[in-house]
Amino acid sequence: MALAVCLLFDRRSERAMRALWDRIEARGVASLRSHTHRRHVPHVSYAVLRSWDRAAVTAALAELDAGAPVDLSFDGLGLFRRGRAWLLAGVSADFVARQQRVVDAVTNTGAQLHKHYRPGIWQPHCSLAPRARLDQLPLVAVEVFNVVPFQARLDRAALVNSATGEVFPLMSLP
Repeated sequence: MALAVCLLFDRRSERAMRALWDRIEARGVASLRSHTHRRHVPHVSYAVLRSWDRAAVTAALAELDAGAPVDLSFDGLGLFRRGRAWLLAGVSADFVARQQRVVDAVTNTGAQLHKHYRPGIWQPHCSLAPRARLDQLPLVAVEVFNVVPFQARLDRAALVNSATGEVFPLMSLP
């Protein structure tokens, strides 16, 4: 179980990402749409926490200056271990600095940060197919390369419980 500090896609970008998930599913590959509790939302995580106090994390994030919406260009297909396929986002130095501020704020509450979200290690991405087998990767790639570059606007933020799919909207965009 984990709690993620996420940026959420605007309505247009969310519809487009869900359509991509649907096309991946139509090729017989389980996407984030059908993964676990089936309540996943298109997002980019600034931080994933392994232990936390949600009230303290929410309060710490509320103290950060509100940021403007983030425009990202997803230009490639990436892979993590165990077949996790994702869209790779090109990011600005400002976006990386925003992630650092979020990590500092949440870890100062005593929350334990997942090792892959440490600044300097973090890979900004949007998950597509969390458990794709090797023989399925070409099917995912076909769909990805039909849509990249994928332009997205992220205009909201939330805490997302990965075990339940619960989304706790944040009042501002860190």
